[in-house]
Amino acid sequence: MIEGAILKLKEMIENSKLTVILTGAGMDTESNIPDFRSKDGWWRNIDPRTVASTDALYGNYELFHEFYSMRINNLTKCKPHRGHYILTELQEKGLIHSVATQNVSGLQNLSGTKNIYELHGNIQRIRCERCSEEATIEEFLNKHNCKECGSSMLRPGVTLFGESLPQEDWNNAIRDIEKADLLIVIGTSLQVSPVNQLPLMMKGNKVLINREDVDEDYDFHLKILGSAGDVLRKLEEAIE
Repeated sequence: MIEGAILKLKEMIENSKLTVILTGAGMDTESNIPDFRSKDGWWRNIDPRTVASTDALYGNYELFHEFYSMRINNLTKCKPHRGHYILTELQEKGLIHSVATQNVSGLQNLSGTKNIYELHGNIQRIRCERCSEEATIEEFLNKHNCKECGSSMLRPGVTLFGESLPQEDWNNAIRDIEKADLLIVIGTSLQVSPVNQLPLMMKGNKVLINREDVDEDYDFHLKILGSAGDVLRKLEEAIE
């Protein structure tokens, strides 16, 4: 059954004039990065608002720093998996235009993809909370003060609870989705607002690749239930 769905997806991609990809945590789990809401996810035993919020940044920086140091150290052992590279290769063939992602890992960047819109930021880009001066990961991990203003509040460039999404990336994602005739949603259960509104803006064909089904309100034209890496490898074989 999945073979027929893969062939249908191949046909949709090859007939599309502008394809956009939207990825979520399920795209990164095969690189051994935990997702957020599964039984092994980040939020299994942690209330995100106690560690990943503006309240934590300003009210409990020690806990904030400990949590993000743990995530950054975990990421140093992770590399893009084959699925990340397949998206890059499809882009190089002119079959996809851009990738909007909820992931903060930067792994899609490392695979060489262009036109990436990081809707929740990038954990590997460190800056000063006070003056926005850039800093290194090592300076953050070692609790150095900002070299520009002296502030002790270095932070990763991720979107915290209580903050707005990066406006330029958000606007670019909306622009591309409104122009696209095919949107492929990969590895997200579409539970996080406002990113979960993006598929509702899509007027063309919509495809879901995910381990679990999502709300019927999204009206996907094609659903392929499975892991991102497995489905993308089968798609690669079909296109070749």
